[in-house]
Amino acid sequence: MKALLSVSDKTGIVEFAQALHGLGVQLLSTGGTAKLLADQGLPVTEVAEVTQFPEMLDGRVKTLHPKVHGGLLARRDLPAHMAALKEHGIDTIDLLVVNLYPFEATVAKPGCTLADAIENIDIGGPAMVRSAAKNWNHVAVVTAADQYEAVLVELKAAGKLSDKLRFALSVAAFNRIAQYDGAISDYLSSVQFEDEKLSEDYVPQRALFAGQTNGHFVKLQDLRYGENSHQQAALYRDLYPAPGSLVTGEQLQGKELSYNNIADADAAWECVKSFDEPACVIVKHANPCGVAVGQDAHEAYAKAFQTDPTSAFGGIIAFNRTVDKAAAEAVVKQFVEVLM
Repeated sequence: MKALLSVSDKTGIVEFAQALHGLGVQLLSTGGTAKLLADQGLPVTEVAEVTQFPEMLDGRVKTLHPKVHGGLLARRDLPAHMAALKEHGIDTIDLLVVNLYPFEATVAKPGCTLADAIENIDIGGPAMVRSAAKNWNHVAVVTAADQYEAVLVELKAAGKLSDKLRFALSVAAFNRIAQYDGAISDYLSSVQFEDEKLSEDYVPQRALFAGQTNGHFVKLQDLRYGENSHQQAALYRDLYPAPGSLVTGEQLQGKELSYNNIADADAAWECVKSFDEPACVIVKHANPCGVAVGQDAHEAYAKAFQTDPTSAFGGIIAFNRTVDKAAAEAVVKQFVEVLM
């Protein structure tokens, strides 16, 4: 068995490669991954040695070669395919381990320029992943570190991977490529040409319209329960959420949030954001039961609370100013689900 490993996220790759080597798998690799494995004493062959063509264009062209894609795409059950490989001196590749350039993480950084984003669009990785995933009957494709264990379990038990696992890995690979291409599409959709030419340090604004993410969402966390206690729920955000929205916040302390906590917190936050003056909003069951402005956070809270003290019990409280000592001392006198 021959495996090609080329990863950006190197989490667990050394241990995985060591286990593969221990099972008699031959290792091929590229660039930084090859150097890392070689530095750990693993026998690894550079892809450039196989293709007899060096990496070029600052690493933009490494694996885009018939000796790589032929080895991934050839059907082992078709004599014509195997004869073509033999004629051209191409070996089969049975296991592909690839994760992609960190495009999503790069564009999520404040101040990311268009040039930075473009350089983190992976070309060779997705091409190999698609080739291997298409040929899942004969090739296994691994696109995430959390898949390593399942692969090793089957290889150790049977010396090969089952059709079921290869197919599941193929589906996961196509899903990853779809997600990756969606992220690129969403990002580039935010680029607006104001002049005839964009500068290298141009920083695009985020999505032109709220929710412009091609239906792609990022899971943030599981929630304690859904609208009712017997239901499961999770919180997702847009790929590029609106600045200042609830999903960009950080929970500082307290128990895990429920669906109702999130819904009420979002209602309270969106309401309090609409005020320029110091304001406080108290929400219960998605309905404001107290909204007020004041000279400071304490006065705004006192007015909002007096609107309906009974409904305020166990509610969600949102401020648009820093909660000072006086406001905090007033709030702690009652039971509060969420304080923002």
